[in-house]
Amino acid sequence: MTARIIKRAAALGVIAAMGAGAALADYDDDELVIDGVKIATKVPAPPGHPLPEIVSGWRFRSDETQALEADDFENPAMVAVDYGQSLWDAVDGEAGKSCASCHGDVEESMKGVRAGYPKWNEKAGRPFTLENQINACRTENMKAEPWKWESREMLAMTALVGKQARGYPMKIQKDGPMAEWIEKGKELYYTRFGQLDLACSNCHEDNYGKMIRADHLSQGHINGFPTYRFKWQGLGSLHRRFKGCMENIRAEPFKRGSDEFVALEAYLAVRGEGLGIETPAVRN
Repeated sequence: MTARIIKRAAALGVIAAMGAGAALADYDDDELVIDGVKIATKVPAPPGHPLPEIVSGWRFRSDETQALEADDFENPAMVAVDYGQSLWDAVDGEAGKSCASCHGDVEESMKGVRAGYPKWNEKAGRPFTLENQINACRTENMKAEPWKWESREMLAMTALVGKQARGYPMKIQKDGPMAEWIEKGKELYYTRFGQLDLACSNCHEDNYGKMIRADHLSQGHINGFPTYRFKWQGLGSLHRRFKGCMENIRAEPFKRGSDEFVALEAYLAVRGEGLGIETPAVRN
């Protein structure tokens, strides 16, 4: 059998698994409330949106997984949030500063901040993810070494900052210089990659609510990242999830922090606009 035939057969097998014979496991109507904060997990889709309604991945999870996220005492990612708080207060770098030196109380200064990222950075001439902004603060203001994208420190800090936006609706700038990046992300979302010849849309737009092997397909929104996944046995970034999806379809993944993944993040932020931030979410 030639490589082309093998590739085609694999792709057809995946598509068949997501087709009419796939088991349906649609989302539920439960409401997410964390520490008294009600978080929007389903919002109407605006005119022209590719989805009939916008639904968080939380609603596609089992009752047991939902319960873990709804209780900070049980949420396994809260250990990282606590570590992030210690990093926030710790002096680091040649400038002798901590995050708190400039920003004060994280609960006040970072309130709602995560909901607006990715965000255009005029000095850099490109969109900044939250990770980009954290490292810019470290290198420029604290004169400290940048953190690696998937480091324990970066995940803890993004979880801490993200938590301060719980319940705030995702809403990023869509006009001006951001428009080109969002359009680039949209193009990537609908582009087929890898040996399985699949695009993001094939799973998260065409087949959400279905089971593919042991995975329950959601609409693929990003309002809970960084997210604790049972598969990872820990916290992971959004770009780690992107990379994993590309590897699953046998494609060569882009790097974390690449222009491609930043553009895709921007498009998905627009695609899920109105959903409440859940950080740190819990998923399978």
